[in-house]
Amino acid sequence: MKALLDSLKKALGDKVRDKITDTLLYRYDAIAQGPAPLAVVLAETARDVATTLELCSAAKMAVVPRGASSGLSGGAVPVGDCIMIATNRMTRLEIDPIKRIARVQPGVITDAISAAAKKHGLYYPPDPASSRQSTIGGNIAENAGGPQCLKKGVTGDYVLELEFVTADGQIQRADRSGIDLAGMIIGSEGTLAFVTDAVLKLEPLPKYTRTAFAVFNELGQAGRAVALITARGLTPAKLELMDQNSIRAVEQFMNMGLPTDAEAILVCDTDGDDADIVNLEIESVAEAFREANAREVRLAASPEEAAQLWKARRSVSPALGNIRPHRFNEDIVVPRSKLEPAMREMQEIAKHYPHFPFAIFGHAGDGNLHPNILFDRTKDSIEEVDHFAHEVARVAIAHGGVLSGEHGIGMMKRGFMTEATPRETLEAWWRIKHAFDPNGIMNPKKVLPELQP
Repeated sequence: MKALLDSLKKALGDKVRDKITDTLLYRYDAIAQGPAPLAVVLAETARDVATTLELCSAAKMAVVPRGASSGLSGGAVPVGDCIMIATNRMTRLEIDPIKRIARVQPGVITDAISAAAKKHGLYYPPDPASSRQSTIGGNIAENAGGPQCLKKGVTGDYVLELEFVTADGQIQRADRSGIDLAGMIIGSEGTLAFVTDAVLKLEPLPKYTRTAFAVFNELGQAGRAVALITARGLTPAKLELMDQNSIRAVEQFMNMGLPTDAEAILVCDTDGDDADIVNLEIESVAEAFREANAREVRLAASPEEAAQLWKARRSVSPALGNIRPHRFNEDIVVPRSKLEPAMREMQEIAKHYPHFPFAIFGHAGDGNLHPNILFDRTKDSIEEVDHFAHEVARVAIAHGGVLSGEHGIGMMKRGFMTEATPRETLEAWWRIKHAFDPNGIMNPKKVLPELQP
């Protein structure tokens, strides 16, 4: 252990921090925590990462990548002795407006990409809720989405090329042609390789955006509205849902005059470069809301009014955090036709855990829901929270869905994987893992569960 730390310090100097006052700050993400790493490497270049991995590989020491610690599945949390590589200093960002691309290091904040591209009339569409904090390295690790993923796609749809470092310290590049090596690394949560640079596709900013807001007396009506919008062949830019507990949490937190007796709210954007088409689409969305018996439908008349309509949805996460200090933020995906029964079943499960506040919100347009279990780590049973979360996850599986749409598996959902994924698939994934990482040092005990003989 000492020999490894001495080697790292000799090679990287003061980029290596091993004082407990430093390492304690790196033991957590937004939802989970573990032991402090043995040391943190504040990498600045791909060569820094390569040197660290080469030395750790020789010592068979685990390595954990970390961006902004905004993850919601424990993917960047230490689970034992490890060296952590932090990307805070890897912040180079270059925009090529001619090619419509951004070249970024992994520590670049997600929103900074669109901010830099905006002066050229461009933007980066993936917009996770944490985009003001999260880094592009973490987004690539989780294949993050966000409200715009319904129409625009997720992170992986915008990655054109990756530079990455393998477990033995080799720096490599891969584009999306041939065998999609970059595609394997996207969403692998740092278990295969360490991303050190990415080339991202940018898009022109849409010229027009319209917003609609609808209130429903019954949750099933909101689910039906989503199905009607899909059946009409519409693909909104965003289509977001809040259930009654989400509405009440936001109203308690923000005092916005929201209808706390309603069972659901939907907020929708349409966008594009043809004003007539955008207007026709939002009117068609509004018709679908009314056909599903929404008790109130509003169309924003200005960008300022649209921002106000979206304010409630954007306030859900901080509002829930105001109720309890910790939350298990699920990330399940179900077919849109199954939204109503799936949400009803989750609410029935929640009745068996009345001491844990429970709320559902998310990207209804593509069936990606975020059921949230609120708890206090200092008072509540973590095992009971985990059991509750497991029952919610089983609802998604039973309806033909999956465990994660954008938050990743990490360590929080690793135990659910044997139920959600066929053993043959898990075995294939393990073969890929062993090929990339024969010594098992890359973010161990994440994503893939141990398989019994």
